[in-house]
Amino acid sequence: MNELQAKAGIQVLKPIQEVFNAIVDPEQMKNYFISESTGPMVAGTEVTWKFPEFEDRFPVKVLDIKAPTEILFQWEGAPGYQLKVDIRLEEREGNTVLKITEGTMPNTEAGLQWMRGNSEGWANFLACLKAWLEYGVHLRKGAFDYMKPA
Repeated sequence: MNELQAKAGIQVLKPIQEVFNAIVDPEQMKNYFISESTGPMVAGTEVTWKFPEFEDRFPVKVLDIKAPTEILFQWEGAPGYQLKVDIRLEEREGNTVLKITEGTMPNTEAGLQWMRGNSEGWANFLACLKAWLEYGVHLRKGAFDYMKPA
């Protein structure tokens, strides 16, 4: 294995269009992922995301959108690396299965650390999305306050 990918998946008990909209609409994303965005995810545009736990802002190039089944974007997923993120949505019996793949990174110690961290990060994204859409619970609220400078 020469290249590494971060992967995560989950089933959300909501219709595919509702899940898709929650990902591309920054007003909805503020309930489970980001604190700010310069706009919605639209193919061919660039948006900037801010996360509540970080001071930095992250440019996101939206490469392609196939509503409601695929969202493809590129961002600096690791320092110095522009990585592609592929979010796939599949309808199953009125619910939605999401699968996220990000990468690739070299199979080195740094790459392995990235893969672990980003796989955990995408799993967190999916759990927060599920909690928000199914139960109206904002799991990220206060979750990363310990990371802010004292």
